[in-house]
Amino acid sequence: MEYHVQLRKDTTEKIHERLDNLDRRINSEEFVKTSGTTNTVNHWVFDYNPKHELIVRERVDFIQKRYNDHHDERKIHVIDLYELVIRHLENNGYIGHCKQFEREHGLDYVTAAVKNSLQLTAGSEGMNAMVGYITDAASAENAYCILLTGVGKCFPLLQGPEVFNQILYNMPDEYRRIPIVLFYPGTYTEQELIIFNEMQEDNFYRAYRIVR
Repeated sequence: MEYHVQLRKDTTEKIHERLDNLDRRINSEEFVKTSGTTNTVNHWVFDYNPKHELIVRERVDFIQKRYNDHHDERKIHVIDLYELVIRHLENNGYIGHCKQFEREHGLDYVTAAVKNSLQLTAGSEGMNAMVGYITDAASAENAYCILLTGVGKCFPLLQGPEVFNQILYNMPDEYRRIPIVLFYPGTYTEQELIIFNEMQEDNFYRAYRIVR
């Protein structure tokens, strides 16, 4: 599919430059302050060329370790969404069912079943499972910020717009002050999410790129 947007295809030099800027931004005093107008929920996206996945993972781990080694009261929490989904399926004994569903009905059926089990579907009642997993992993009392990774590994079981619309916007109120950054392998134009630079997901407008 052809897009009339500039896809995120940074060079290796450019991704290191952008990650340096991200590092400085996260460690700035202004980062933890909401604007009160354009970004009241404090949600951000760091989009990147999918081929730089390993570079991004390594830098995220470095940013977390360096910050946490020097701060006792507040911590950076890195949460891999894929690990949460897999743990959910394993703990509920769903892995075998997913394999059977894929053999008998195909991937679309599995995707719908997983979303339903996570209570991400429109007909779900109560707090969805992913909200509970994230709040368990990152206490609001000591969270400086939350960095969400693994959404590319989750695709199509969990997609970018769902992270915001079904998960982050249902987080308890005490998480409103905490910056949450989604690391997105692909392109985010602040109007479109294009996973892996290949497939447009649902339009999404309520988060901002943390680094241009």
